[in-house]
Amino acid sequence: MKRRDQMIRGAVALFKKKGFHRTTTREIASAAGFSIGTLYEYIRTKEDILYLVCDSIYDQVRDRLQGMDTSQGTLESLRLGIAYYFKIMDEMQDEVLVMYQEVKSLTKDALPYVLKKELEMVGMFETLIMRCQENGELDIDSHHVHMLAHNIFVQGQMWGFRRWALRKQWTIEEYISIQTDLLFSGIKGYKTTVGTGGER
Repeated sequence: MKRRDQMIRGAVALFKKKGFHRTTTREIASAAGFSIGTLYEYIRTKEDILYLVCDSIYDQVRDRLQGMDTSQGTLESLRLGIAYYFKIMDEMQDEVLVMYQEVKSLTKDALPYVLKKELEMVGMFETLIMRCQENGELDIDSHHVHMLAHNIFVQGQMWGFRRWALRKQWTIEEYISIQTDLLFSGIKGYKTTVGTGGER
């Protein structure tokens, strides 16, 4: 785990500075603090680093959310889950940015792996939302559950993608509070609609 983190940090710094294609595995090894031979004990190709970045983001989101008592099924537990996720996006904003900038560098076989990880993270929020639904805290249909989970996922990433503008006005804590309020103003007390676009 320690060496994985060293590789990720070294590679992400280089990818941000030079781009994926202009960075060599030897430079990654040097930035990580070990030899090229040691690097190849852990990866086969430079593309494998992007797998590690993706896995690292996913693992941290999963670990934080699994540490919660999701069985509560309350809006407060959903609020806490959102805060955990947004803070991870803040802590790993360089990794998230590099992941999306360089995902085009993945092969056609590798890309589905990254997309699957994304959907699994969205699925964690679907579970939190459905617990609220089952507990009577929310009254929304499955289409809205799925869309809300995607909205939460994207708004977390937005902090990294738009940080150049957002940080001028808000701290991460203020961003979490405002975005969560906006989300909850749309869902708290929400009544099930006919289909996916009916009147409330």
